[in-house]
Amino acid sequence: MVVRAMAMGTVKVFLVRGVIEKPNWQTEFRKEVRATKPEEAVEKTYCEFGSRHRVKRFQMKILDVQEMPSEAAGSASDLSPSEAGK
Repeated sequence: MVVRAMAMGTVKVFLVRGVIEKPNWQTEFRKEVRATKPEEAVEKTYCEFGSRHRVKRFQMKILDVQEMPSEAAGSASDLSPSEAGK
């Protein structure tokens, strides 16, 4: 059996902006998503909003997908325990 290793792309952080339009409710959203390419970031956004907020894909409009600079895309998990408590 031959197993081929797939070349993994570099994981980046994308900022996905859009609008949710439900019959009685409308709101804008911004979401930071880790993905290898913009299309994957959009798909992850659709999946997460559908799962957590019961929003159908046709109720969402993706307005913009931007790659975040690596230094601006930090999170609390990137901090050491002493810095996270501050």
